[in-house]
Amino acid sequence: MEVTLPAPDELPTVLLELAVPHEDIDELVARRPGPQLWPLLERYTELLVQGMGDIDLPPPPPPLPDELGELRRYFPVYILLAALPHVRGYHRSRGIPPEVSWLTLADLGRNMARHRRRHGTGGLDLLPWLVWHFRGALYQLGRLQFQRARLNEVLGRAVAQAGLPCGPGDPALNIHIPGRFGPLSPGACDASLRAAAPFFARHFPQERYAVATCHSWLLDGQLAGYLPAQSNILAFQRRFRTVAVPQDHDDSEILRHVFVRVPDELDDLPRRTTLERAVVDHLRTGGHWYGVSGWLPL
Repeated sequence: MEVTLPAPDELPTVLLELAVPHEDIDELVARRPGPQLWPLLERYTELLVQGMGDIDLPPPPPPLPDELGELRRYFPVYILLAALPHVRGYHRSRGIPPEVSWLTLADLGRNMARHRRRHGTGGLDLLPWLVWHFRGALYQLGRLQFQRARLNEVLGRAVAQAGLPCGPGDPALNIHIPGRFGPLSPGACDASLRAAAPFFARHFPQERYAVATCHSWLLDGQLAGYLPAQSNILAFQRRFRTVAVPQDHDDSEILRHVFVRVPDELDDLPRRTTLERAVVDHLRTGGHWYGVSGWLPL
């Protein structure tokens, strides 16, 4: 498979279109892979774009070789840049509006900014997450992101028992909530949810989406004991019918989303907002946080 990257003079403009932080641009241009790394770039790009548009992931690629050295931090960005013409072509073939395509793929920059906040250096460590965007399976419609997916066994049974005409294995939209995109206000969520059904009916008419799902710490009912009743998070929770799924706690998940990092000591964390104080205070009392699954009809 032949792959291409933007020329060095063109690369900054492309990176800015993808919301890549200015701090990373010069280094990305300077470290642009040369011919000796082209076979490796082709191998990983082919794994990413094969089956473009599928809602199931391909087998995970092997880890990047240690021999890349410092370039290893940035190599996932070049893989996504090499996949960019393919996903943009797929978007055009589906009639995806340019503004939706741009907003969706700009999640690259958001996650690079997250990497710098977490590690203090440029790079990208969330390639498996961004594969959904660059394979045409996920789209951001306003405040929320919607991933073309299938109902799992637990949610599928719950939806079927509620009387909806679908069950395990049927198409569903997984809702994701991008960070640092303004408040999770009811109005913004309403607009995204109103847009979802007609968007996917228009651009993916062969797929019937009657239900949307979400699995997130944002649906943990324990938050109601700490946040005001009118909070955006609790308003978001009330949209969903939650499903009991036995699981182990994962405190690291909420810590990474709220604070970007998992600290050595809870005292190292800030307590500036009601949510920050809630997360820390709950853990200090010996409590734990859980990801919760929920669904809502479209």
